[in-house]
Amino acid sequence: MPPVAYRIEDLAHRSGTSVRTIRAYQDRGLLPKPRRKGRVNVYDNNHLARLDQISGLLERGYTLASIKELLTAWDSGLGLAGVLGLVAEVDGPWSDESPTTTTRAELATRFPTDGTGGGLDEAALADAVDLGVLVPVRGRPDEFHVPSPQELAVAAELHAAGVPLLAVTAHLRELRAQIEHIADRFLDFTTEHVFARFLDHTPTDAEAAEAAELVRRLRPLARQTVDAELARAMSAQAAR
Repeated sequence: MPPVAYRIEDLAHRSGTSVRTIRAYQDRGLLPKPRRKGRVNVYDNNHLARLDQISGLLERGYTLASIKELLTAWDSGLGLAGVLGLVAEVDGPWSDESPTTTTRAELATRFPTDGTGGGLDEAALADAVDLGVLVPVRGRPDEFHVPSPQELAVAAELHAAGVPLLAVTAHLRELRAQIEHIADRFLDFTTEHVFARFLDHTPTDAEAAEAAELVRRLRPLARQTVDAELARAMSAQAAR
């Protein structure tokens, strides 16, 4: 049976995308160039399958840049399942917390400015949004996503103990800079001593699976180390 041939308009219709998008994918190197048949560019089922792959990865939240890396690995002989498994392990949640939502009214109750729950510190609210502790819900000005309910609960306890909200957000901003430095150092350390051997070539399926398992095993170590060292330092400082 001869291969199915599509004009670009037919390919756009079959894939549910647009001619402009197909051309943009070609320019980015995401989609192979078509065959030239006479004066017409011709596409086939391989192009249709690639467009389906791209659409599926976009729906999973991947950027076009990361999709290009994944598809390059696929074209180099690495099974897409292997590299997707590795990327999924790296991109997976680093906390077992479940995000939630809250409202301005609930925040006013948890963080009262006048002792009765009737007010809300707008400067502290803006600070919390800037830090990502609260994320405004689009189209709902009185609602917020809470990526870390635990972090918000800590702030509520500190505020109830008498710490001003702006002092809480200032402390978080300082702490975050130090924690990000620790995360950078841990990733640099493990990259140098554990993952460097995977980085100088396109890994095989077996290597991708091994790297994913290493990420899974090492994932909790940074948190365990920080917990242990924080406990040691708090004990020493409190005693002093």
